Amino acid sequence: MAESIAFSKSAGREQVYAEIAPQIEALVSGETDLVANLANIAAVLKEAFGFFWVGFYLKKGEQLVLGPFQGPLACTRIDFDSGVCGHAYSTRETAIVPDVDAFPGHIACSSAARSEIVVPLVGATGEVFAVLDVDSDRLNDFSETDADGLKAIAAIVERTL
Repeated sequence: MAESIAFSKSAGREQVYAEIAPQIEALVSGETDLVANLANIAAVLKEAFGFFWVGFYLKKGEQLVLGPFQGPLACTRIDFDSGVCGHAYSTRETAIVPDVDAFPGHIACSSAARSEIVVPLVGATGEVFAVLDVDSDRLNDFSETDADGLKAIAAIVERTL
């Protein structure tokens, strides 16, 4: 049975991340299916923040392949050396891009996306197995607050593996 995630709609982002993180932890703690957990997390993030696009790309072979997401159509496959997702994957570091048009090699899955943040997810073996990709239709929409909040959510996923 699905449960509702509660958060303060008038709260700032830092408070919303703090409110939803333990709820996401509880949501995924009893579920062992990675795809199901990623789907619910994408839905929670989209609902809580109203981001333009939220989703996961999973490492499959020598590419990142589209996984669970919320939002308009997306690119299906991304090379490890392409775009913001490939950059975050290959550097193993969170990438905050205030203006995607200024990012060399940006992949424009949607012309409406203006800024982006991508967080790599690292498994028990130390390998990046996925990235969490969030796009906004506003310039400069992401900050260290988002990086910290999304890293905390990524850590929840990493612990469920």
